[in-house]
Amino acid sequence: MCGRYSRVLSPQDIDEAFGPVTVEAEQLEANYNVAPTQKSIVITNRDPHQIQLFEWGLVPFWSKDGKNSGRMINARAETILEKPAFRKPIRERRCLVIADSFYEWKTAGKSKQPYRIYTPNQKVLVFAGIWEFWRDRNNPELEKRTFSILTTAPNAEMTPIHDRMPVVLAKAEQQAWLGELTEEDITALTQTPMDGVLEMCEVNAAVGSVKNNGPALHERKSKGLFG
Repeated sequence: MCGRYSRVLSPQDIDEAFGPVTVEAEQLEANYNVAPTQKSIVITNRDPHQIQLFEWGLVPFWSKDGKNSGRMINARAETILEKPAFRKPIRERRCLVIADSFYEWKTAGKSKQPYRIYTPNQKVLVFAGIWEFWRDRNNPELEKRTFSILTTAPNAEMTPIHDRMPVVLAKAEQQAWLGELTEEDITALTQTPMDGVLEMCEVNAAVGSVKNNGPALHERKSKGLFG
C-alpha cells in the first residue's frame, strides 16, 4: 500500500516535470509527511494544465454524508475495474498524484523500520491516481474533491520492503494516463514499475506520527532527529 508520502517541490520542479501549468504558491507548501484525509496536489484529466488540491481518500459520489474516513486512500490496480467505488473513476476521472518520495515500513520481528523511497534521477515522483467529485444533495454548496492512489505488485527494489507499491508513472506514461484509455490501456499502464527506477534509505521512526513534519524526515536514519 501507500499510506504516507512527501511533497517538497519548487515551481521550477513542477515546470520541468509538466511544462506550463497553473499553480499557486500555497499549493506548493512543503509537506514532508502527507497523510490520509489531508489535501495534496494532483493534475486531473479534466484540467490537465492546472495543479489542484484534493483530499487524499476517495469519497464515492454516492456517499450520503461525504465523510472522508481515509479508508480508500489506495485502489488495487488488479481489481480497480470491478470495485463499485472505483470502476467509474478509473474510466472517467484519472489523475496524476504529485510527490517527491513515499514512505514504506519493513517489518522485522516486532519492529518496523520506515524507508523513504524516491527516484534518483528526477525530483518529481508521479503516482497513477483516480479522483471523485462529491456534492451534498441537500446543500449543493457543500462539495469536495478526493483522490486515491493506485497500487500494484512490488518491483525488485520494493520486494524486500513490502508486498505492494504505488503505480509509479514514467514521464512517457503520464500524458497517456490523462488521455482517453480503453480497459486494456488501463491494465497496461498499471503494471508493476520497471526495476532499477527507485532508490531508498532508512529514515527515523518519527515519520510514523503525523504530528512530525519537516526536513529531518528526509534524512537518513540517525539518533536525535526529534530529541
